[in-house]
Amino acid sequence: MEQFDVTPSTDDTLPSAEELAELYDAVGWTAYTQDMDALLQGIRNSLHVVAARREGRLLGLARIVGDGFTICYLQDVLVHPDAQGIGVGRALVTAAFAPFSHVRQHVLITDEEAGQKAFYESLGFTQLGTDIPGRAFVRFSHR
Repeated sequence: MEQFDVTPSTDDTLPSAEELAELYDAVGWTAYTQDMDALLQGIRNSLHVVAARREGRLLGLARIVGDGFTICYLQDVLVHPDAQGIGVGRALVTAAFAPFSHVRQHVLITDEEAGQKAFYESLGFTQLGTDIPGRAFVRFSHR
């Protein structure tokens, strides 16, 4: 198995704008990189950011937003295409939520890809509307 390190990021160790642009663009999340100032501010204002690296190269990132006491929302999980399938995503999600085991609600929104559903279910998440009644809503601003 390939080796990588997943570590919490501090203000001093957050990925650089260049690293973030390369990672977000590599996974096709270009809407974020169209306004790098907003992305950087979002990363800085997150409750918790974890990064996966191999020999200094950024392989992936996950971040948690929320209040840290009643709800934690997994905002982003990105794994560079070159590093997918080796456990980076699982390690990122686990490390991102680790400081918040006491928080009642761990929430995320993802797309309809079958692999996404299987991945998050393997980590203990349940889709609303199946075993847990409820609805998820989202509204995007179209600036």
